[in-house]
Amino acid sequence: MKSAELVRRLGPASAAALVVSNMVGTGIFGTSGFLAGDLGSPVILLAIWLAGGLVALAGSVCYAELGINFQRSGGEYIYLTERYGPAWGFINGWVSFTAGFSAPIAVTCLAMVSYLAYFNPSLDPQNAEALRIALGPLTINLGPGALISCGIIAVLTMLNLVGVGIASKVQNALTVLKLTVLSALLILGFTVGNGDWSHFSQAAERTSSHGLPAQFFISLVFVYWAYSGWNAAVYVAEEIKEPEKTLPRAMIVGAIFVTFFYIALNCLFIYANPLEQMKGVVAVGAQAAESLFGQAGGQFFAIAMAASLLATINAMCLVGPRVYYAMAQNKAFFPAAAKVHPTWKTPYVAILAQGAFTIVLILTGTFQSLGNYIGFTLWLFSSLAVFAVFQFRGRPGWKHLPAVSFAWPLIPAFYTSANALIFLYFAWGKSWEAMWTLLTIAIGAFAYSRFRSH
Repeated sequence: MKSAELVRRLGPASAAALVVSNMVGTGIFGTSGFLAGDLGSPVILLAIWLAGGLVALAGSVCYAELGINFQRSGGEYIYLTERYGPAWGFINGWVSFTAGFSAPIAVTCLAMVSYLAYFNPSLDPQNAEALRIALGPLTINLGPGALISCGIIAVLTMLNLVGVGIASKVQNALTVLKLTVLSALLILGFTVGNGDWSHFSQAAERTSSHGLPAQFFISLVFVYWAYSGWNAAVYVAEEIKEPEKTLPRAMIVGAIFVTFFYIALNCLFIYANPLEQMKGVVAVGAQAAESLFGQAGGQFFAIAMAASLLATINAMCLVGPRVYYAMAQNKAFFPAAAKVHPTWKTPYVAILAQGAFTIVLILTGTFQSLGNYIGFTLWLFSSLAVFAVFQFRGRPGWKHLPAVSFAWPLIPAFYTSANALIFLYFAWGKSWEAMWTLLTIAIGAFAYSRFRSH
């Protein structure tokens, strides 16, 4: 009997919406406060969001060419396996588990409780009075915010373990809420909000010890994390109608839309508050809403953003285990990830493993360190995928995307060289986070050697 196949049902609008919904997440809601202190200039803060968007757009163009040639769902797993061999495909699966899903879930939880801290400051994960236990190089945070985050993960893990149908309905509702609230904030903020355009000429005292050019490149890793998701469409390439036309349009349009959307949101944040007041604030959206609309506006936005971030958490709790399951089914990941619960019909081992590791990251990481780790790790692997285009173009029958062929090899060279430069600065300025990335890859390589020996 022939096995069921995926159906191509996603058109241009649906594919572009998938890109946008995956990109607009925690990064834009919680990073600008740190960038304000690191960069100290409104103009430079906006410039770094534009720079991140241009790099994301270049990556989108290159991934679109990869997608129309490898019309199979899987993204980097497919490209790295095809170019560098199965070991790198396996390591990519391990990175998806650690930096692709578990770490983003953890940092999104921390952002969510930061918005709830608007009502109770003790919930702020950065609260200096929170209980912390030092264990060698690690610090365990047992503050109220971290513990509530762990509780959220435990509940959503169980929900996705036994009630996927309910989880998906909650997801749809909360995603609509997120986009509606952000659009309303932009429109009302600039039309009736109590902001001040003079904030754009007011610099802030920098908190970084690095020179401004070096810090710009280091901070781009944080911005990269906010833009992650621009490659979402290639993960469902088998379900996209007319992929040779739809995939490039969806990824390019999605990246351009989000770039302008992010710049507009940051303009609103600065319009609402000078950079000096934004420094170190995670819940910059709630802060902006309070300044623009008063305390009631801040309260409403804090609740709405906490709810929308819950949508992001639930989506990753749902999708992540299915990625590990699919790879294990193809004998490219740990066999246990393919185990399905006999009653609930869910990949229960993958779900429980992801939930447990996420809790470990919540207790041992911070919003800023996890954001840097995510950005550095994920874009390192996307750079490997884009670099593969140079070799793939020599294959017989390879389909050339006109946007990539334009001034060849300008776009892939720009993407890979920009990332190389940023990674060098980051490894120099943030050696601890860079070390965790290299350690993640090393553990994945060791696991693969053990995996292949059995």
